Amino acid sequence: MLGAKLAIEREVLEGIITGLANRGYRVVGPTVRDGAIIYETVARLEDLPVGWTDRQDAGRYRIERRADAALFGYAVGPHSWKRFLHPPVERLWQARREGDGFAMIEDEEAAEPLAFIGVRACELRAIAIHDRVFLAGQYLDKSYKMRRDHAFIVAVNCGQAGGTCFCVSMDAGPKVEADFDLALTELIEDDHHLFVMEVGSAAGVDLVKDLPHRPATEEEIAAAERVVDRTKGQMGRTLDTDGLKELLQANANHPRWDEVAGRCLTCGNCTNVCPTCFCTTVDDTTDLSGATAERVRRWDSCFTLDFSYIHGGSVRNSARSRYRQWMTHKLAHWVDQFGSSGCVGCGRCITWCPVGIDITEEAAVIRTAPEPSPEPSQKGANAGT
Repeated sequence: MLGAKLAIEREVLEGIITGLANRGYRVVGPTVRDGAIIYETVARLEDLPVGWTDRQDAGRYRIERRADAALFGYAVGPHSWKRFLHPPVERLWQARREGDGFAMIEDEEAAEPLAFIGVRACELRAIAIHDRVFLAGQYLDKSYKMRRDHAFIVAVNCGQAGGTCFCVSMDAGPKVEADFDLALTELIEDDHHLFVMEVGSAAGVDLVKDLPHRPATEEEIAAAERVVDRTKGQMGRTLDTDGLKELLQANANHPRWDEVAGRCLTCGNCTNVCPTCFCTTVDDTTDLSGATAERVRRWDSCFTLDFSYIHGGSVRNSARSRYRQWMTHKLAHWVDQFGSSGCVGCGRCITWCPVGIDITEEAAVIRTAPEPSPEPSQKGANAGT
C-alpha cells in the first residue's frame, strides 16, 4: 500500500481524525475563528472550514463562503505549523536552590504527539528548512526533535492559490512531493465529493488499512493532477529567483531600501507569520525568594531594536537596515547558511503587512535598476544605517 494512490469518500476523513486521536495524537487542523482560518485542535469533520475560502492581497485578508462544501478550499491563514514545532514561548530549563547550589528540575511532561491535517506543499518545505536549522547542525534542538519525531502529517495538494501566493517561483508547491504520511487531493465534481490519497509512510499504511478505501481510477488520478495544474496557473505573485542572491548582496546601498523604510512600521508581523523565521531571545527569571530560577525562550524579530543590541547600542538602528537585513537574509544569505532560500512563497508576509509591503515587488524594483554598492556587500548588509 505504501506509495499507492487510493480513493476515499469525504466522510472517511473523519475516520482519519478519529484514528489519529485514538492513537494518542493531538489532531491539529484548519478551523474558522475570529474571521480567519487558523490552525487549532480539531475533533470532527465539522471543525474544518467547510465551505469557506479566503481572499488575500497586500495588507488584506478576508474569508467568504464558497459555492460548495470544500474542506480545504482556501490558501493559507496567519498561522503556520512552526507555532507547534517551534513554540512562541518555551521553557528551556528550571532550577531550584538546594544548599549552596542549584538542582535542575526535570520536566515530567513528555512532548505531546501532534498530527497535522491540511499541510500544504509550501509548509512542508518550511518544515524541511527548520529541520536543517534545528537538526542538521552541530547542536540539536532537543525539544524540536522530540516534536518532529512524533509528528504525523496529512498533507493536502492545493486546489486554490491565494492572491499573494508565489510558491511556484520558489519551487515549493503547489504539489506535495515528499515528507508526508498521507497526502490528499480534494475532488468535487458533479456533486461527488472525494479525495485521492497517496500513502507516504508505514504509519500512514497502519492508519488507513482498516478504513474504507479503494484504488483510485485513472480518471480520478488525472483529475487530481488537473487540480494541481490549475492551481499552478493561479499564482497571485511571481518572484524571479535567477541570480537573486547575488543581486541583493550587490545592492546593499540601493535607494529602494530608503523608500521601503518610509513605509515599514518595523512591527515584525512578517517575521511572526513567516513559516521559516526562527529568531528567538531568552529571558532569565527568579522568584522573589531566590529559591527557583528558569530560562524561557520566546520568538523575537530582527525588526526590533533590541535584537541587534550589543554594548554601545543597536547594530541596526534604522528601519532601512532592519528591513534590508530581513529580506536579504531571507532571499540571499540564507542560501550561504543553509543551502536554500529561506522563502517558500506562501505570501503571508505580504498579506499580513499592515502597510502592504510586497517582498516580490521590492526584489523586482531592485532588479529593474540595480545600483551595486561601491563597498563590499557584507559590510553594507551589516551596517546600521
